[in-house]
Amino acid sequence: MDTALDADKARMSLEDTKRAVVSSSSPPNMEFQALHQAHRDRWKNTDVSMCRHSLSFHLHHSLRMEFFASFLYLLEQIPLVKLFAVTCEKIKGEKYFYYKAQQFYEDVEPSEEGMMGDFVEISHIDLEGSRNFLSRFIGPGKADTKCALDCGCGIGRVSKGVLLPIFETMEMCDMIEAFLLHAHEEYLGDDADRIETYYCYNLQELTPPSRKYDVIWMQWCACHLTDRDLMQFLMRCKKSLRPNGVIIIKDNMARKGCKLDPIDSSIIRHLDIMKDIIFKAGLKVLAVEKQEGFPDVIVPVWMIAMQ
Repeated sequence: MDTALDADKARMSLEDTKRAVVSSSSPPNMEFQALHQAHRDRWKNTDVSMCRHSLSFHLHHSLRMEFFASFLYLLEQIPLVKLFAVTCEKIKGEKYFYYKAQQFYEDVEPSEEGMMGDFVEISHIDLEGSRNFLSRFIGPGKADTKCALDCGCGIGRVSKGVLLPIFETMEMCDMIEAFLLHAHEEYLGDDADRIETYYCYNLQELTPPSRKYDVIWMQWCACHLTDRDLMQFLMRCKKSLRPNGVIIIKDNMARKGCKLDPIDSSIIRHLDIMKDIIFKAGLKVLAVEKQEGFPDVIVPVWMIAMQ
């Protein structure tokens, strides 16, 4: 009985709405359009009103505005905020990021071909570019030639071709023991006697001795550190420099933003992003130079000197 009454009321309400909106002289199709518009306007206004007056709407709106205001402030004040997003979102876990790199290099042959991959034929171009860049920071009133540290040295390709011809003694660091053994026992030959120490360490765990090095060379290894670990390692390296000493990074630089290579677990960063990390480490960029002579298919390689 109640259901029937409700149905009658609904029909009466519908007829009342028709009479209120459309005059009896309107054509049938105009009646339908006017009725449709009346209901649409009514429910649209109701939905908007309900949403705007609901607590969830205001809470969501406030949180969204506060979040973006805070993000924009940090983006201006702390450029590194956009970098840490890379390690959080793209790396998806620092331990896994470092583990994959370790696994990759454990399978690499300890040879120049292993160090250079498919581009061993450009090794001499790379070494020549490094020697020319380094020469700008060595000499009277500049860095001395007592001792250098080769970070991520591999088998010692850069040590042999760039650093050992200049420095009296050297120290080398790499996370793969097989690379260091090959460097000492075979690759460096008689120059191995001038290597004071071999560090089998990950750079994120290495604390170099204080005030010992005239040059700290980092080639193709900064890309294997997260932004935070790279910044902290550079801070430790700064304390390891002798007067007028310099740190030199030579690495792949992205043409835009950052890019994660899942194969060898490395990050290539745009040059400006790398400069932000260097600045946050409390270092001053002395010079920046692009390595010339590499094939176009290779990601751009840049050299950065800092102290």
